[in-house]
Amino acid sequence: MHVDVNGTRLWFDVDGASLVADDDAMRGRPTLVLVHGGPGSYDHSYFKPEFARMAERAQVVYLDLRDHGRSARGDPSQWTFEQCADDVRGFCDALGIAAPIVLGHSLGGFVALLYGARHPGHAAGLVLQSTCAHFDVTRVVETFRRVGGDEVAGIVARVYGGERSSVSAEEWARCWRLFGPWVIGERERARILTNPALNPHGLALMRAFDVRDQLGRIESPALVCVGALDPITPVESAREIAAGLAPGGARLAIIEGAGHFPWKDQPARYWPVLDDFLERVQRTSGAGSRVASARP
Repeated sequence: MHVDVNGTRLWFDVDGASLVADDDAMRGRPTLVLVHGGPGSYDHSYFKPEFARMAERAQVVYLDLRDHGRSARGDPSQWTFEQCADDVRGFCDALGIAAPIVLGHSLGGFVALLYGARHPGHAAGLVLQSTCAHFDVTRVVETFRRVGGDEVAGIVARVYGGERSSVSAEEWARCWRLFGPWVIGERERARILTNPALNPHGLALMRAFDVRDQLGRIESPALVCVGALDPITPVESAREIAAGLAPGGARLAIIEGAGHFPWKDQPARYWPVLDDFLERVQRTSGAGSRVASARP
């Protein structure tokens, strides 16, 4: 499905109902909006089928960011995180989604952080999954050095330091394997609609990404979640986000034994954390309340 938002067309898909029958009334359920990683190299599809399980308690909306997946393509040089953050707000407004819970994974977390800061209070909650408020290339390189050695660290430094074109697929595969116990493989990649033209510009924006001074603007409660083994958005990055949010505004969850995709690595540990956060948000935001049916 497509919807026009902020001068572009965004693709989305839905699992689950926003209203369910409850005796003589309709009961509203929270809406979980999923924002994928990138830039240009991923779309919503790697959330499937695992996140369909959340449809038991919420409406799940899969969104392809502009210039990603099945959404419309534009000039790659004009793509920005800020624009995508405003698109999340515009997307919810266009579909009438009130008080969403927005889950941003990896680069999608960059977007979710900016969305929370630029539209404070719009979200009922934020799930900042395997992401960072400051893409510190030096920290990332040193983390990969600890887990993969000097050669791997050198490859990572070239990729994220502005020399991505000099790195072969074989070299990158050595680094990609270290993202966690499970990583996206050939089967998942076959499902993804990529936009390689966006990748160089997106990586340049990643290198400059730093919203630490904007964290205090976020009013929504947040779950900051990270895999303990994640080298690209390490535990230090998650702690930095949690410390920068308003006091009492964040819960930090570190998933032991997990990397960059913790729902795949440690599902028995991951899903209860997400379920608990949704339940807390549901209680405080009022989502899930019974709505009296209209009477003639």
